[in-house]
Amino acid sequence: MTFDNERILVTGATKGIGRATAKLLASRAARIVAFGREESELRSLAEEIGCEAHAVDLADAEATREAARSVQPIDRLVNNAGTVTLQPFLETTVEAFRHQMDVNVLACLVIAQETARSMIARGKRGTIVNVSSVSSSLGFANHASYCASKGAVDSLTMVMANELGPHGIRVNAVNPTVVLTPMAVKAWSDPAKSEPLLRRIPMGRFIEPEEVAESIAYLLSDQSAMITGAMLPVDGGLLIN
Repeated sequence: MTFDNERILVTGATKGIGRATAKLLASRAARIVAFGREESELRSLAEEIGCEAHAVDLADAEATREAARSVQPIDRLVNNAGTVTLQPFLETTVEAFRHQMDVNVLACLVIAQETARSMIARGKRGTIVNVSSVSSSLGFANHASYCASKGAVDSLTMVMANELGPHGIRVNAVNPTVVLTPMAVKAWSDPAKSEPLLRRIPMGRFIEPEEVAESIAYLLSDQSAMITGAMLPVDGGLLIN
């Protein structure tokens, strides 16, 4: 499962799933183009894997579109960037809801649009993987905005797969449960919250970023040539309970 010098764009590439994915794909001969917010983390990643790094505020749709255009041609895309703000439903603010939609959904749409247009113009049979979450199917308390955004990512994935399939472009999503990233540690550090969820996971643990990265690499690769429009749970069996 190698990528033979193909240009792969990974958003949210500086931490967690994104960084693990960028490192894994680079180890498999990909040329990584990394989007992230923090310039120091981007420099660190570039030094580590020799990637092309761009600081982008994905909450700004126009800046995101311009950045996506500027890095073409891209052969494969990982829409990984995401954010979470924890608020009870009755206290969920319009500002927090909009911010999570902007970063988790709208940036995904805009970057995929520009990348798919480039693929179609070049006749490239590319692949796109959107990083979603089991939160698209489960109503976690205090996650109203986040759950809504990931439900939107799943729906967007299916529409993209439907419309881009005739151009030879496959689109899938991965749907992890809690992944041990800084964002997840923030959300699930309270044992009173995490233990009930762990008891529902047959494998008995949360997930490492590298495990999600392997699933992303599979869906990006030609080994999954007839898989499109799928939401792949990476959840240790959570959704069967």
